[in-house]
Amino acid sequence: MIERHPSGGYILEELSVGMVAEKQVTVTEERIGLFAEASDDFNPVHMDEAFASKTAYRGRIAHGLLSASFGSAVVGTILPGAGSIYLSQTLAFHKPVRIGDVVTARVTVAAIDPESARVTLRCEGLVGEEPIMDGEAVVRVPRRRKPASRG
Repeated sequence: MIERHPSGGYILEELSVGMVAEKQVTVTEERIGLFAEASDDFNPVHMDEAFASKTAYRGRIAHGLLSASFGSAVVGTILPGAGSIYLSQTLAFHKPVRIGDVVTARVTVAAIDPESARVTLRCEGLVGEEPIMDGEAVVRVPRRRKPASRG
């Protein structure tokens, strides 16, 4: 497990396949409300217990993209960290997340393309040991600047 880089982000040359970082976030009523406000997604399955209790989920669930955003926090602040830019993301959701659940967002470096400065990341979300989602992200990572030539 890697720690945050002192600079805030790893450059391409500092990354290696197999590096792993994770963050744990508790899903709260407040987070769901703030996410609904930010995304304008007020689906009653997320917001209304009476409605949600009559669905297949038998109660409110968090927005799937709220949980996915915890992985984005790992990418943007830990691995690769500051300066990395999302190019693509795939996601598959496996289980609902509820208020009070602690989501572990785990990101693993799966491949590095030095030519394009693109890194493929395996992204996982877990509640306890249960996978709630997974997918793959491709991000562009800053590389070491070449010294200016003096002429």
